[in-house]
Amino acid sequence: MAENKYFVIRNTDGSEGSVFTGRQPRQAALKAANRIGGTKDKPVEIKLRERGTKKVHTFMGWKEILDAPAKKPAWMGDKINKPFVKKVGVEKLE
Repeated sequence: MAENKYFVIRNTDGSEGSVFTGRQPRQAALKAANRIGGTKDKPVEIKLRERGTKKVHTFMGWKEILDAPAKKPAWMGDKINKPFVKKVGVEKLE
């Protein structure tokens, strides 16, 4: 079983902020997209650096507000946020 990895979000100025976990970079990017926002027409660039490596995974992400599924639990609201991401590439830091 694979263990969770830690991915640190990189800002445009190169500083690093929040940490997101996931077994794969896409899983962490989905968590980041749900928090950051953006729309399908104006997606947000998400750069995640894997802790312990010099790899930076770049995604374009957004979230949409959708109707909740028909068989939802009682505590869930009528609308839910659903994140979407598309991988742009991988960079290596020097």
